Amino acid sequence: MRKAAVAVLVLFAGGACVTVAPLPPSLYIESPTASFTSALPLDARIAVEDAWRFLKQGRPDKAEKVILTLGESSPFYYAGLGYISLLQNDLAAAEGYLQKAAQDYPELGVVHIGLGQLYRKTGQDDFAHDAFLEVLKRDPENAFARREADNIAALMTDTYLAEGRSASAVGSAEKAKEAFLKALHYAPRLEEAHLALARLYRKEKDFSGALFHLRTASGNAPERPAVLLEYAQTLEEAKQFGPAMEAYERLLALDPQNKAGRERAAALKAKLGVVELPSQYGEIPARQALTREDLAAVLAVKFRDVVDDNPPKSRILVDITTSWASRFIVKVAALDLMEVYANHTFEPKKPVSRGEMAETIVRLIGLLGRRGIKVIAQIPPERIQVSDVPPEHLYSRAILQAVSYQVMDLGPDRTFRPDQIVSGTEALRIFDLLLSLIR
Repeated sequence: MRKAAVAVLVLFAGGACVTVAPLPPSLYIESPTASFTSALPLDARIAVEDAWRFLKQGRPDKAEKVILTLGESSPFYYAGLGYISLLQNDLAAAEGYLQKAAQDYPELGVVHIGLGQLYRKTGQDDFAHDAFLEVLKRDPENAFARREADNIAALMTDTYLAEGRSASAVGSAEKAKEAFLKALHYAPRLEEAHLALARLYRKEKDFSGALFHLRTASGNAPERPAVLLEYAQTLEEAKQFGPAMEAYERLLALDPQNKAGRERAAALKAKLGVVELPSQYGEIPARQALTREDLAAVLAVKFRDVVDDNPPKSRILVDITTSWASRFIVKVAALDLMEVYANHTFEPKKPVSRGEMAETIVRLIGLLGRRGIKVIAQIPPERIQVSDVPPEHLYSRAILQAVSYQVMDLGPDRTFRPDQIVSGTEALRIFDLLLSLIR
């Protein structure tokens, strides 16, 4: 018995002399970069190294004694106190110290790593993600920050996608848009979120928003036919017919058997007259002298909605069989947008004068008015004085009106030059001005 008692006493006595090492901290503590510490005086550099060694060992009390010797002017003073508070689980104090350090030394990566871990502990993953991104801005190869940022991004993306789907399912469009936009903050090229947003905006007739997200979604490589089809259809709904045609052609090059794309492309081609006159219409801007057939084509294409939606009365035309613009001439002549002569001729090759252009513009504005599309005069016609167009001139009234709408102008000497031939460029500019007035 006495031997056993002695043995126990010996064990207790020996145990009293054993130093128990502290458990390593459950916190990632990165050593300060040499670019910062190398600028410190030697004693300060040694102090920072000692403090960070104690932090990694989970000894905040020892680290604090060293940190306090640095003084508030040191870049590592508040950063060190922040980590000490984190190890002591005093999260409020840690946030205050680390935010102060980030404010004073935003380029100090260890501060943002500390903030990122703090925000993860407090459930503020959005702030944590931003903190880790701050690290990656300055150190793209930082493995810890990259892993944490990616993990948070994956988690938050899934969370916001689920929120967006749920909101969409119950018809809460604003909440759905908010959730999908938050998902894109973490995954900027996420196709599902872009497509969902595009459909929401398209439903609201916000084609600008819809097209932005569809362009991003359709820009992925390789392109997907289903996404391209939505993009083309939305462009068509937005009345951007040229880009819509290009999108349909890109779709059919990718998927020649796409039935919906083929049908829409064919309908749009027919609407634009692309099949009959691709080259001749494209040559109009270079014309020095615009002809009546050119004018008819520009009218029918640029104002196709107005022209196509008005059932025309039939007109007899005897000289347009060989004209490349015959289809368009029939439409504009039947709607009285351009004159048909008494002998039933149209004279498609005849150059268009500025006087005749003014007459055509006024007739078109009249048709727009009958469709409920008003064009407001910019200058009262009675206040306009034209030095080279007397009141008895054939096109006097039309010229005054065209100038009053500011789609055609006077020269510096107040002349209109009614007999001057219109160029292709001038004609397109005039019609574009008119279009800008009705949009």
